[in-house]
Amino acid sequence: MSKTSIVVNIATQQLRLYQGGEVVMEVAVSTARNGSGEVSGSECTPRGRHRIRAKIGGGCAANTVFVGRRPTGELFSEALRAEQPQRDWILTRILWLCGMEPGRNRGGNRDTMRRYIYIHGCPDSDRMGSPSSHGCVKMRNRDIIELFDRVTVGTLVTIRDREPTEE
Repeated sequence: MSKTSIVVNIATQQLRLYQGGEVVMEVAVSTARNGSGEVSGSECTPRGRHRIRAKIGGGCAANTVFVGRRPTGELFSEALRAEQPQRDWILTRILWLCGMEPGRNRGGNRDTMRRYIYIHGCPDSDRMGSPSSHGCVKMRNRDIIELFDRVTVGTLVTIRDREPTEE
């Protein structure tokens, strides 16, 4: 099996999936409206090397609503959003991230996993390509389903502020 990894670029609001060194998926995402950062409570997107700790929601319908990583039995609709406008919508699939760099994104008040940072689906009417999340990486539902189906627990996820000079 070819090596699979994900790179999220905060500056360009893009997610790339690599298999065997080749880009096999590239989509617009939305990272934190507060920018990048690792401190708990900052509502920033954590940088550095992570891995997928858990895949949640396999087999659920698109637009399944999750709270506490569990399906609520609801399916997202604009009517539901109108009833609960302040709700943070986590939909369809969840890839729960775990930091791999002690002191940067693992342990203490900088722990990505304890911050509940995910790659997850969101309402398809949410704008992609501009920061708007509370720290997670949000994707269109069709894109998170495709990504979910192509990765495994343990897949490397690198989150960067900008494009490196070489990949």
